[in-house]
Amino acid sequence: MNTHPYLRAFLAGIFVPTLILPIFLTAFIVVRIVLKVPVPIEQAIIFPMAIVPLLWGLWNMLWYKSHACKHEPRCPHLPIGLHGAALPLVLMPLGATAAICLGVLKLGALGAIWFQACEIPYALIVPCFLAALAGYYLVWKYIVGFLNRVLGIA
Repeated sequence: MNTHPYLRAFLAGIFVPTLILPIFLTAFIVVRIVLKVPVPIEQAIIFPMAIVPLLWGLWNMLWYKSHACKHEPRCPHLPIGLHGAALPLVLMPLGATAAICLGVLKLGALGAIWFQACEIPYALIVPCFLAALAGYYLVWKYIVGFLNRVLGIA
């Protein structure tokens, strides 16, 4: 019996960010209130708390759809790890665009400037992005893939 596979795919997709984002929120609150950092970091957490779990769930539904249409030759059949590693290619531009629109991020000549206080050189952004790709690959391959198997959609 294969009832509601897209709902199960969505729930398996939102599992990881739903667990991790409250930890980031707690860290942001500690930095802002306890350590009294004078930057409005709550603006930086709004986008991830609202959008990231939704996109993870939709991304996993897209993976399920690509594997459910095995009879169509045009459907891509990426392994779940590679499919998940492609998600930062969607999230990073969306997050950067939202941060620029909110005035949280400005792109300078030598790097990105966060909250008009912290400049991150572009040479540091590239390895961090590559590390994010590797992290997403591992999380999707082992955690989301496991959840998909447990829920019977893999």
